[in-house]
Amino acid sequence: MKSIDKTADSECTSSTTVLTDGIPVKRRLGFLSGVSVIVGTIIGSGIFVSPKGVLQNTGSVAVCLITWCVCGLISLMGALVYAELGLMIPKSGSDVGYLMAAFGKFPAFMYTWTQLLVFPGGQVIKSLTVAEYISKAVFDECGPNEATKKIMAAFVLLSAGITNCISVRLVARTQILFTTLKLAGLTIIIVGGIISLAKGQFGSLTTGFDGTIDNPTTIVSAVYSGLWAFDGWAQLNFVVEELKKPKRNLPLCIITSVLLVLVVYLLVNISYFAVLNKDEYLSSWAVAGTWAEYVLPGAVVLVPITVACSVYGSLNSSGFAVGRIIFATAREGIFPECLCYLNINSNIPLPSTILIVALSFIMILPSNISLLLNLLGFLTWFFYGFGMVANIVLRFKMKDTKRPLKVPILIPILVLICCVYLVVAPFLEPVKVEFWYAVTYLAVGVVLYFPFAFFKLSVPGMDKVNTLVQYLMNAAPPQQMIS
Repeated sequence: MKSIDKTADSECTSSTTVLTDGIPVKRRLGFLSGVSVIVGTIIGSGIFVSPKGVLQNTGSVAVCLITWCVCGLISLMGALVYAELGLMIPKSGSDVGYLMAAFGKFPAFMYTWTQLLVFPGGQVIKSLTVAEYISKAVFDECGPNEATKKIMAAFVLLSAGITNCISVRLVARTQILFTTLKLAGLTIIIVGGIISLAKGQFGSLTTGFDGTIDNPTTIVSAVYSGLWAFDGWAQLNFVVEELKKPKRNLPLCIITSVLLVLVVYLLVNISYFAVLNKDEYLSSWAVAGTWAEYVLPGAVVLVPITVACSVYGSLNSSGFAVGRIIFATAREGIFPECLCYLNINSNIPLPSTILIVALSFIMILPSNISLLLNLLGFLTWFFYGFGMVANIVLRFKMKDTKRPLKVPILIPILVLICCVYLVVAPFLEPVKVEFWYAVTYLAVGVVLYFPFAFFKLSVPGMDKVNTLVQYLMNAAPPQQMIS
């Protein structure tokens, strides 16, 4: 198979093609960019719009705030486990490399097969959320119809996809911009809460533990809601080969990001409770909007704009990361070869990035957000659990491997217990149809793995497809060994 290359000094001034050992992955993300990737992914619409799931299932303000702390602690523990894995196996693609090292190719294939559904589904949810809040800011109460919102969402997906196809530097700068915007919006809410407290307005904070629900199952549901708001803590592991000084920056970015998000979430909720009573908090279409009606009545329109910017930043970051998962799997030889090709000029895995955008466009047509959320939650925590098991297995399988960071083994065990509950819990009640969809999708992956990945059954014409992708996308295979 021929591959295209240019010399390091050339900026694509010649169309000459030569044989090469492959394109090296370049490290272009620093500490600030790394923090922006994680924070930008974690903070989406939830803290602005519907943090009420935690209060609804705890019943009291005090237990609600404690639950946010517990969720932050669980997320930090999970993130530290992934930091250990990312430094021990410093390959992009996150779980792909970890699962291969611990269990072999089959779980790695199934993980990536799952992400072909999980990530486009997540992108659809985020793009529809951006369209919804742009509509609230621009149109009257009636707003556009669903078809128009889907067209708007398609343009949102397209803009993020183009950004992710142009350059890593553009993605990083875009991510820093939107992370700054969302943190600015949250800072306004925090300052407003501080001012209210300084005036002696304590709202529902004075109710403390009043109304606490003592049903353990319901409390666990509150933890589930909170963990969704923290999801994204493993995002930087997907692009670790592009991170400068990973031994320093990976754990530092992860710890800084999760602690920053935890502090922000706590302060924002305290601000909400300082202004709103529990009924207002629970009945609001957007908690931040109701809060603004009391504190900043002339700036209520800024809330949907801030939410749209926040979710767009999360959408952009997720699109940047997921292409690296498919790239890493194809590089290992268990996905089509052309999906691991890197664009010669931008060093971006262009084929895999475009694939995710295309799948997102397909999924936006019949989108059902509640079904997608349940489906994605099940599959996401299923493989987080596998990541924890991989960490434990590698303690024995690769016990002599140097670990720049090693967390106590109790930490992956505790996070694994949380993951098991979150995966098993839906089947303890009347099972919703989307969970059977998830099981069916996994079964299809098993059927596809054995002929195409295990037995390496070739698909007629794939060589021509690989060559075509190289020339159309100005791409070439990567180096197999990353220094």
